[in-house]
Amino acid sequence: MAKRTNYSFEKRQKEAKRKKKQLEKLEKKRMNKAAASGTALPADGVVAPATDADTAPADESTQTGG
Repeated sequence: MAKRTNYSFEKRQKEAKRKKKQLEKLEKKRMNKAAASGTALPADGVVAPATDADTAPADESTQTGG
């Protein structure tokens, strides 16, 4: 069997193509889910992550009890 001279380049191209297709598929699913739930997405398609203040537990110094 003949050895391919540029196998690593072909492999990188194939992996890049596969990753692009997977990302497009995930984006399509996300758009369909958003359309079904009726929520609007930002124009750029990027959703801002929640800040620490949104997920942090209440400050213990403000709680009463003991």
